[in-house]
Amino acid sequence: MHGKSILKRQLPELQQIEAILQQDNQRHLRTKVLCHVSYEEDILPIYALTLGNSARDIPCITYVAGIHGLERIGTQVVIAFLEGLLERLKWDRVLAEILLRVRINILPLVNPVGMLNETRANGLGVDLMRNAPVDSHEKTIWLAGGHRISSRLPWYRGKVGEPMQPEAKVLCDFITHEVLPAPFSLVLDCHSGFGFRNQIWFPYARSRLEPIEHLKEVYYLRKLFQQTYPHQDYLFEPQSQHYLTHGDLWDFLYARSLESGNVFLPLTLEMGSWRWIRKNPLQLRQLLGLYHPIKPHRLNRVLRSHLILMEFLLHATLSYENWLGQNEMQALEQQALTLWYS
Repeated sequence: MHGKSILKRQLPELQQIEAILQQDNQRHLRTKVLCHVSYEEDILPIYALTLGNSARDIPCITYVAGIHGLERIGTQVVIAFLEGLLERLKWDRVLAEILLRVRINILPLVNPVGMLNETRANGLGVDLMRNAPVDSHEKTIWLAGGHRISSRLPWYRGKVGEPMQPEAKVLCDFITHEVLPAPFSLVLDCHSGFGFRNQIWFPYARSRLEPIEHLKEVYYLRKLFQQTYPHQDYLFEPQSQHYLTHGDLWDFLYARSLESGNVFLPLTLEMGSWRWIRKNPLQLRQLLGLYHPIKPHRLNRVLRSHLILMEFLLHATLSYENWLGQNEMQALEQQALTLWYS
């Protein structure tokens, strides 16, 4: 069950997703509606789309977007990547063979009501990235670190003791049941954030002092990317180097993954929106302009600029056994500690 047609015209990203589902891609693409969320009298679906091998012991990569409704560029980047994969499957034998040995999950629009309303939060005013049942171990910045004062203020976590919001819960359930059982899994959660550089964050958001258990794996992944694509300018850092938060979904899911014994690396892509603002300050006249490139040529540039990263992470997931157990990784842990936690 989908939203009314008049509603979909106001949410072109949902239209685009459903147009993909109506094409003759069912031989490759598996679709699941994780839940429906209500907006006034309308119902909006949250989709999970899957390509590749469905076996539990296959490595898997998941691309997530649209957790914050204002940051629609993330959803558009993920959809563009999916469309490219589906087009290539019509002729690319190499990609078809890759999909025999890896699984790709795509959750392109986790917060459709927020995107419809052009708000960061969901329809009840809850910031989904502050909604997990975990607390920061250290003092957070006031309000922005997550609060329980009022849903009228940004970064609201929700009331104490309440279950997670439906959008956050289905995301966590999907990762828990469909991703964590894989021997190696990686997530790229696409956002738009302030800054002139594109940044890749990893847990924790709860502590500046506590490194994750798989720090050396993230550091080595960073090294591989920089060696393979030396002209890219992504900045890899723990999220805690920027700010601490309560209720971070990826902190929550990473902690859960440690119980499985498998390797789970959640990464967050923060696309630097100040680049677009600097070149077009007039876009600040609208709220969406803070987080989204308005000019068509800049939008197209962003849609293609992250394909190298997304393709690299796919191949790193597929080939994890070739780099994950390298002897030099043990020595890299001290380098990682020096770089990020000294």
